[in-house]
Amino acid sequence: MTIANAQKAAETTATGGRKRRYRGIDHLSAVDRVVVSLMIIIPTILVVGLVWFPAIASVLLSFTSWDGIGSLSAAKFVGLKNYSDVVSIYPPFWPAVQHNLIWFAVNFFLVTPLGIFFAVLLDREMKFSRVYQTALYMPVVLSLALVGFIWQLMYSKDQGLINAVTGSTIDWYGDPRYNLWAALLASSWRQTGYIMLLYLAGLKGVDPSLREAARVDGASETQAFFRVVFPVMRPINIIVLVVTVIESLRAFDLVWVINKGRNGLELISTLVTSNIVGEASRIGFGSALATFMLIISSIFIVIYLRIVMRGEQR
Repeated sequence: MTIANAQKAAETTATGGRKRRYRGIDHLSAVDRVVVSLMIIIPTILVVGLVWFPAIASVLLSFTSWDGIGSLSAAKFVGLKNYSDVVSIYPPFWPAVQHNLIWFAVNFFLVTPLGIFFAVLLDREMKFSRVYQTALYMPVVLSLALVGFIWQLMYSKDQGLINAVTGSTIDWYGDPRYNLWAALLASSWRQTGYIMLLYLAGLKGVDPSLREAARVDGASETQAFFRVVFPVMRPINIIVLVVTVIESLRAFDLVWVINKGRNGLELISTLVTSNIVGEASRIGFGSALATFMLIISSIFIVIYLRIVMRGEQR
């Protein structure tokens, strides 16, 4: 076989191989299209059915008076009456709003700085940093209901660790002077690890040259962090703000386990549940409370999305 024939045979083989490969790719592309379509359609159906439909239904039901018995045709349209009643003649509402604001303030002004502090320490790659990181993050994997039971061992009036050590007889979960702060301490124990992990991931993504430049300019570690590193983590700061607001609104499990959101532990989320699934079921009234939560959380989510999209455009 001459060199020309060999080259021709090689080209023919290569062309045929490419054709077969292209046919294979075309065949797989059809399969891939089906897989991708299923990956889009199935989650979309789940999100619409489990998130959007209940949310829209709650908004619509908030304009009605319905006790949940019988068909929806029994629901009576009352307009904005539920909203006016919530604001004006429902005594637990404003204490619940106040408690949610306190919950947010503690998470944002105390828990967040504490999480940042732990993230900065762990970012230095100190000895046993993996052990400390695991210990701090471990409560995050626990549900708030389980956290409530764990802290019951600490707060129990007769057998709790705190009263056993201090010799006091305070009913930490039962006394309205203390139960909100006791619940906040238990929640903060869990939330700190989550904030720590978010900021630790942000610190790992900061360009080391920025810190080197700040060090060359004579900045201390504290100055370098607040003037160089912290501003660079602006997306993380926004995420933490949105997460803190949403967590403050949806704080439910822990409080419900303690006393079902009564006796000084009223939150908007517990009021929604007690009105919808309580003894005197008021679906429309509870839906109005849920709509308040939806509006507040949606405002912060929209702000977050606008900032993210503006950053991507830049």
